[in-house]
Amino acid sequence: MVLHRGGCHCGAVTFEVKAPAELRVELCNCSICSMTAYLHLIVPAVRFRLLSGSDQLECYTFNTGVAQHYFCNHCGIKSYYVPRSNPDGISVNARCLHPETIERIHVSSFDGRNWELHSSELAHLSIDSS
Repeated sequence: MVLHRGGCHCGAVTFEVKAPAELRVELCNCSICSMTAYLHLIVPAVRFRLLSGSDQLECYTFNTGVAQHYFCNHCGIKSYYVPRSNPDGISVNARCLHPETIERIHVSSFDGRNWELHSSELAHLSIDSS
């Protein structure tokens, strides 16, 4: 595990997340992920820490209202959120991580358009095994 740092485009929101140097992320085809080109790095909540910008965040919810999509109210970037599939975890947008600590990114496709059929495939990602 390494400590990755990241944040939004303008730098108002910054965070750190413990994850392997070689990342495994999900590319989801649901409407919001497709429109934002989000790459999901889902981790247990204990491995994520918001460093700055809590007062700069807005929260967007839709459909069931379970997922909490946080975005910077200055630049509009959603660098992380609490996913419906893993409400005990955090999904970091791998595109918002600083590249210095990333050795490689492996991207897998996730069928979010058919979320109810596939959500269980993500459940293990928010379990802290460290």
